[in-house]
Amino acid sequence: MTTPNTHRFLIVADGQFGPLTSKTANSCLRYFPERIVAVLDRREAGKTVEAVLGFGGNIPVVGDFAEGLALGATAVLIGIAPAGGQLPPEWRGWLKTAIEQRLEIWSGLHTFIGDDPEFGPLARARHVRILDARKPPADLPIADGRAADVDAYVLLAVGSDCNVGKMTAMLELRRALVARGKTTSFVATGQTGIFIEGWGIAVDAVVADFIAGAAERLVLQGAEGHDIVLVEGQGSLIHPGYSGVTLGLLHGSCPDALILCHQATREYIGDYHGREPWVKIPPYRELIDIYERAMAPVRPTRTIGVCLNTYDMSDRDARGAIARAAEETGLPATDPVRYDPEPLVAAVLNAARQGKHR
Repeated sequence: MTTPNTHRFLIVADGQFGPLTSKTANSCLRYFPERIVAVLDRREAGKTVEAVLGFGGNIPVVGDFAEGLALGATAVLIGIAPAGGQLPPEWRGWLKTAIEQRLEIWSGLHTFIGDDPEFGPLARARHVRILDARKPPADLPIADGRAADVDAYVLLAVGSDCNVGKMTAMLELRRALVARGKTTSFVATGQTGIFIEGWGIAVDAVVADFIAGAAERLVLQGAEGHDIVLVEGQGSLIHPGYSGVTLGLLHGSCPDALILCHQATREYIGDYHGREPWVKIPPYRELIDIYERAMAPVRPTRTIGVCLNTYDMSDRDARGAIARAAEETGLPATDPVRYDPEPLVAAVLNAARQGKHR
């Protein structure tokens, strides 16, 4: 298990630090800000994290790597995916400097830093750990439905699109459920969740035949000693690029219930690798039907609540969107970051009291 509490991080988000363009950086800043010394982004240098994101306080945004290290960093965390998936020359210089100074590297990139012909040997020579959070275990099974047999009540976050708040929804629910005295685990299925929680498997880096098996293993582990298991969702069944990961996660985790997540202002699947948006997001009831029908042959499940991301809306518009979602679905709805998560907490507790359907 890896915990963030042993390090103070300089987050690299150069050129992309913003509300929608630096998901990994933003989530780390939300959930362990006390361990972040600075964010490196030459575009926003001189500002505070609060000024860029609307949260995060006075953590500085710096434009110089050495300046960021000098603030007391003991590890470097890559908070964005660079364009094209390749490390820019400046980044390579930064990471080399960090390793030479014996700072750990935490990366969620699909390109594994530890396998790099320059960085790998250098890290081994300096006895520096490189955490490639997306590198999957080598012994994953093919799923056989065992996740359905756990005694814990299992919920999975599903979404209308990528980057609509599935991980955040589950983390906020976990926080509220724990405050209510419920033994609740959060199961990380992506690199950002792994950074926050300290364990998990990035299912989007798993060979297709074993995605469901990875999800199954995570649920079995998360259920140990817990009454409620909250599984981080990935992608969307209607996303033309990532639906395969979503389906594997859905079938492998065998959830008792689903939480539907949506960014209230988003009408189409987000920018699809530079193309104009072309996949229109269907109404709530249709989305719910898509997910429940996809799961039905393996294990019947039901949607018990709607989690909205309203960060880009006024208070009046956000409350209106939440009310409409509740009216259209007949389900409790809220934005658990902006408002009280109680409607969803109550739905989870009520569903768990009713028990599992075997």
